[in-house]
Amino acid sequence: MNSGTVADLAVVTPSYLPDLELCEDLNRSVMEMTATEVTHHIIVPAKDLPAFRHLANGRTQIHDVREFLPRTFFKAPGVNVWVNAARPWPPVRGWITQQVVKLAIVARLDVQGALLLDSDSVLIRPVTLDSFRINGRIGMYRLPAGVDRSLPGHRLWHGSARELLGLAPPPEGDLADYICWPCLWEPAVVRGLIDHIEETTGMRWTTAVARQLRFSEMMLYGVYVDEVLGGKDATFTQMQGIVHSDEVALNLPQIRDLLNSAPGNKLLVMLSAKAGIPLATRRQAIQEFLDQLSDTSRTAEQ
Repeated sequence: MNSGTVADLAVVTPSYLPDLELCEDLNRSVMEMTATEVTHHIIVPAKDLPAFRHLANGRTQIHDVREFLPRTFFKAPGVNVWVNAARPWPPVRGWITQQVVKLAIVARLDVQGALLLDSDSVLIRPVTLDSFRINGRIGMYRLPAGVDRSLPGHRLWHGSARELLGLAPPPEGDLADYICWPCLWEPAVVRGLIDHIEETTGMRWTTAVARQLRFSEMMLYGVYVDEVLGGKDATFTQMQGIVHSDEVALNLPQIRDLLNSAPGNKLLVMLSAKAGIPLATRRQAIQEFLDQLSDTSRTAEQ
């Protein structure tokens, strides 16, 4: 992926066969809502490559997940679990492996910003790197005190991030939250992050991360920026997406309410695949919303 020049933006999406149709919708939106020089990198398990090949074009690259894992990682047959021969126990859950892959591919990209988009997202407005700049600087989502006692899992993610980075355990009280949709990373920062993990742990970063039982790649990135690099001048506290992350299905009127109640500057819609919303319902609601945005834009131009 070394082009000799540093482009502005790339999009990164881990996916798999059950999310193929969602990923097709996302890819279509990336092609429509980003500049022609933006590449969409879709990473899937080897067995799913044939199903995703039709998406490959000059701007979309389909990758085998094994391209971004060390040779010590082996897929366990029949289950979404990997074994790292460098540290066989505990086995590496598929969710953790996916986060290792995100870090690995972003570290290789020759771009200023990598936009992490899961398959259950759709871009609804034009997106550039400037969409994430504040006073000319690339910003990072950070919600102060966003992790309170109602989010014990997030606190555990803070703990694992601090362990990997050689920091003290998280202090008592509320903590900053860095989980967001969409999420923008700077590859140069990710490269420094993985170097720091190896210096701190004395082991290959992939092994250090893969041995974690509770881990969030977004939390790791945010804690690294704040606690190791000394923080960022440019931060924003409002997600740039319309998000339904709960694993609870919404019907068509509920999705319409969610979309219509959102501020008018959001860049994407993320309706969690785990919510079990029928594909037809999801597509109808989003298309209706896009039609509304188009009508509003035409009216404003008249």
